[in-house]
Amino acid sequence: MATKLKRMASSTRSSFITYGMVIVAYAVMEALLSGGLLTSSLKGMLVPICAYVVMAVSLNLTVGIMGELSLGHAGFMSVGAFTAVIAAAALGSTVAGPVRLAASMAVGGVAAGLVSLIVVVPVLRLQGDYLAIVTLAFGEIIKNIINCVYVGLDGAGIHFGMKDAAALGLAADGKMLLQGPMGAVGIPKLSTLTAGFILMMLTLAVVLNFVHSRSGRAVMALRDNRIAAESVGISPTRYKMMAFVTSAVLAGLAGGLYAMNFSSILAKKFDFNTSILILVFVVLGGMGNIRGSIIAAAALTVLPELLRQFADYRMLVYAIVLILVMLFTNNPACKALFARFKFGSSARKEAV
Repeated sequence: MATKLKRMASSTRSSFITYGMVIVAYAVMEALLSGGLLTSSLKGMLVPICAYVVMAVSLNLTVGIMGELSLGHAGFMSVGAFTAVIAAAALGSTVAGPVRLAASMAVGGVAAGLVSLIVVVPVLRLQGDYLAIVTLAFGEIIKNIINCVYVGLDGAGIHFGMKDAAALGLAADGKMLLQGPMGAVGIPKLSTLTAGFILMMLTLAVVLNFVHSRSGRAVMALRDNRIAAESVGISPTRYKMMAFVTSAVLAGLAGGLYAMNFSSILAKKFDFNTSILILVFVVLGGMGNIRGSIIAAAALTVLPELLRQFADYRMLVYAIVLILVMLFTNNPACKALFARFKFGSSARKEAV
């Protein structure tokens, strides 16, 4: 009993440290914004950083906690992004900005969750490289479907089509929301740093509570030894579906936040390269390490912009930094140092 209470106290303390780290970062950014100390390019990156942090933490739930490699996470982000754009346009400008943003993001998250339910049925029958290939295929399928969809809005409501804009038959006062390969246009720029902060805190609350719950321990048991977990009555389908769908819903919310930071957005923005970028955040931050994912996502999003003054050598330096971080995080001495200062994931400790 004493050991269990000690473990609960340790996980609670670790969670509060993670929340505190995000709160401090938000307070510092707000202070820099108020003082006019950020360049216009860095100001424009604040919301995308929040979205990428949410994406990294949600993917860590699938890759680090569940132990399954997913390469289609950007597909769920794109579903949330374009659904949220359509929902925001349908709500109209009469709805207050924050309410409109929250409602449209919620619609995007639900849409991503429903799509993940379609994906998860065949996907969870596979493991390892086969699962990675199938999720990659689903991500590309989603992107190509969006490239073929045309959506318009007029007084009669929302019109969908797969042919072209003219086939929608919009009224004279109608407007196009989604134009196939040209993407979404005329997006209301509703996203703010505060909205990104709230979404990050919500994501951390969901993921950390899931990891430390009975369901999270069941997922980690399946990750460590599927046969042993099944022998004591743990259902792989139930718990893995729970983790996968939760991860997809969070990705959809992040997509909605990301899309409404720009006036237009293309489906190719959410391609295979974006999924790999998010996976890089997870790997560099540490598999199952939530705090590491947050730091990696923020640092690697800002790093290319900070190196812009070294235009000729920017990508070379970026690649070298990635290699050095990989070597550093996989060094046994560094791992022991992280463990000593309790920087590593409490989820891993509980698994042991």
